[in-house]
Amino acid sequence: MQVHLTYDVEIWADGWTDMGTRLPAAFRRLTYGPPPQERGALPINLQILRDNGLRAVFFVEPLFSYYYGLDALQELVGLIMEAGQDVQMHIHPEWLDELPNEIVPRRQKTAMLHRFSLDEQVAMLDAAAGRLVEAGALRPTAFRSGNYSANADTLRALARIGVKVDSSFNACFDFPYPDKGSARLLHPSRIEGIAEYPVTLFRDGFGRVRPMQITACSLSELVQGLTQARDQGLPAATLVSHNFELLSADRRSEDRIVTRRFAGLCEWLGRNAAQFPTASFDPSVVPAVPPAWELPQVSPLATGQRYVAQAARRLMH
Repeated sequence: MQVHLTYDVEIWADGWTDMGTRLPAAFRRLTYGPPPQERGALPINLQILRDNGLRAVFFVEPLFSYYYGLDALQELVGLIMEAGQDVQMHIHPEWLDELPNEIVPRRQKTAMLHRFSLDEQVAMLDAAAGRLVEAGALRPTAFRSGNYSANADTLRALARIGVKVDSSFNACFDFPYPDKGSARLLHPSRIEGIAEYPVTLFRDGFGRVRPMQITACSLSELVQGLTQARDQGLPAATLVSHNFELLSADRRSEDRIVTRRFAGLCEWLGRNAAQFPTASFDPSVVPAVPPAWELPQVSPLATGQRYVAQAARRLMH
């Protein structure tokens, strides 16, 4: 079973006021980690991946650079590409009404891509893809929408600009995507000609459905979930993280518990690379899923370990 380790790479200044003053420090903190150690952001993630010989996909949000400058986006893209990892496209429409030039007509600020028309989504996606190329990346072939907000027009817009893979669907979020049958989209599929790789879900030890996200699961939940998904015949799993996911909730220090969890997952994937190879997305083939496939169910002990870790994190931070 292929494992897609994916990152949403985003820059925020904790609000939209006085960004000119606050954004430089926010960029440094979310790219490299908070001072003085500057640990917990992109470099440590890239190093852990490198140490274990793993491949990951970094969905980079470029719209912020129309406000902050192309140099910042070039820095992000350069860090990722120099580490031999894959740069793809991410969008947060919240940036649109902060930009000096209109990409689409201005409106009340929204984080939801699906609220834009097909033509507006085409304009946005094309601008974002072009900006990544300006920053030194290859033309993107894969996309994830910010907040998992997308609809069928998003897939049509991606097809228009030549992007062949989408990973915007997370069944834990209630958005109108892909408009029909979304509750059944739990595994790789082809929709509107686009290869769709939804975020992989599992049932925790109490039966609740959760996404495979590094900060939101215990190591045992991730390992058990992946192993069960493989045993049931799921051909590919998609996990989620962020450039700042190894940081504390206030982004002021490294979260050593989550760092150890991620390092443990990568070590496990490295040891079991023959069974769980990590890879970029291949748009040419969407592998078939057995008709009887069901969500993995992890043990109560594995979920209990998450609760213990969450309590420890609150005490530490």
